Amino acid sequence: MNVLNSAAFARLENAAYASELRQRVMTDNIANAETPHFKRQEVLFEQLLEQSMGNKPSSVSGYRTDARHIAIGSQKSNMPAAKVVTDDSTTMNINENNVDLDREMALLAKNQLNYNLYTKQISHEIKMMRTAIDGRA
Repeated sequence: MNVLNSAAFARLENAAYASELRQRVMTDNIANAETPHFKRQEVLFEQLLEQSMGNKPSSVSGYRTDARHIAIGSQKSNMPAAKVVTDDSTTMNINENNVDLDREMALLAKNQLNYNLYTKQISHEIKMMRTAIDGRA
């Protein structure tokens, strides 16, 4: 059994991957800020994750006779992948480009903070597992 194969760890891992993809997409937006007819892109992950964790009941469920039994019907299989979408609805400049450098730089800083949080949390999860295996603090 893979102890780091939990749904919570998978969400953290996918959030870190989405943050890395978001970094590449935003730097591409910034690099093309003066390119005529360029339309900015963004990464959707958090919204898709929230929708997948919504009020949908699991199609398979199990009856647990003991609290130590593993629950059947986990949400792990519903893990969404990050999706890149293009914003074609707006225009910022006369050349029909819609990249706002100030907004992109602010989003880039926010994404960096999120990425740091995700990697620290992943590191903490691994450290806690190592502590449990070693049996010392």
